[in-house]
Amino acid sequence: MSVRVLIIDDQEPYRRLLAQHVSTGFEGPTIVEYDPVARGPLPADFAGSAYDAVLLDDSPGGGSGLDWLRDLCRRHDFPPVIYLLSEPTPAACDAALAAGAMACLSKRKIDHGELIAALRAAPARRGQAVPPAVRPEEPRRDARFGDLVVRGYRCVNLLVETPASSVYLAINERDGSQVVLKVLRQPPESAAGAATFDRFLREYQIAAAIVHPNVVRIHDFGVSDDQAFIVMEYFPLGDLRAQIKAGITPLQALRYLRQMAEALKVLHSAGVLHRDLKPGNVMLRDESSVVLIDYGLSKQLELDAAITDSGAIFGTPYYMSPEQGHGRETDERSDIYSLGVIFYEMLMRRKPYVAGTSMQVIYKHANSPLPELPAELKRFEPILYNCIAKDPQRRYASADRLVDAVRELERDETERAANRRG
Repeated sequence: MSVRVLIIDDQEPYRRLLAQHVSTGFEGPTIVEYDPVARGPLPADFAGSAYDAVLLDDSPGGGSGLDWLRDLCRRHDFPPVIYLLSEPTPAACDAALAAGAMACLSKRKIDHGELIAALRAAPARRGQAVPPAVRPEEPRRDARFGDLVVRGYRCVNLLVETPASSVYLAINERDGSQVVLKVLRQPPESAAGAATFDRFLREYQIAAAIVHPNVVRIHDFGVSDDQAFIVMEYFPLGDLRAQIKAGITPLQALRYLRQMAEALKVLHSAGVLHRDLKPGNVMLRDESSVVLIDYGLSKQLELDAAITDSGAIFGTPYYMSPEQGHGRETDERSDIYSLGVIFYEMLMRRKPYVAGTSMQVIYKHANSPLPELPAELKRFEPILYNCIAKDPQRRYASADRLVDAVRELERDETERAANRRG
């Protein structure tokens, strides 16, 4: 079953969030967004014949949602209206139902199941000829990922769980391939939260279109029950941490650095910052190829959920740039800083700055001297220091510049290795 929905709301992020809920619950829905601030009231002769249901905000254009509701419901054969209440009190809901609303839902916290059920019932309420209502099938247990049901994927097992997210190994039922399904818990209970979800959706629409050997392939993404989910490639060889522990040759470290920089170049060109580069987010496609995962707004959602009322950040800021650690504005050069820290760790098998607390590590990133390399690795310091300079202005201005510098040193290092063998 598909559905045709008109969404009337002042805020574009919230309209897009509602649209994503509808897209998740129906196959190929038709969704039209209407901004009452920009376009004013609906024309008097608008009958809504092209729609099965209307989602109406309770204060469209800053006016009275009840006035809009009464006007629309008086129109001949107008589609059922689902009324979205900012403050869903019993009295407010009763008033909306009396004015003609088919259903009242909370705007502050969308109940995905209730919204989809109301939309499924809407055509029958309008008097259209529809098949008899069928009770939705109870989703299979293996389609559940925690509290979230994601159809089309079968849960195998939980891989990792944090206060902000859960990561599952899953089977894509369309082709039987193994995938990773990540569930992010960040309810959009305010305009700011809805805006963050909107940026998440926009960013992953861009990222899903990226095809590059060093960027994880995004198969699917969306929101359901106030949780976002991402479906991506699965890498059975694991991440860069095991490689660092075992030891990486300088030439291989350069190759990995170049591949990560090439991945950043593609992401940055698409307007996507990674924001959380660390060895655990660098996966092995094979022994000689690495892939960046877990980038963009998914990480911002997790960080939003992982900051306590006192401002303490859960996790380890070993790879954060000074500006990121101090909550200042970040750009591409912050990602380049994180790459530099990873490069140091690949060469030295240890982190450049360690301390007893996260805040002490953040302080060291901003104030401690740049870490020196031993004599046999001094040739790598120019690239390292142009990545991890304290001042962003002194770093490589772009991933493109870093790729060029690494390629040149990689050629020299390849010749050095050949001469040693000869």
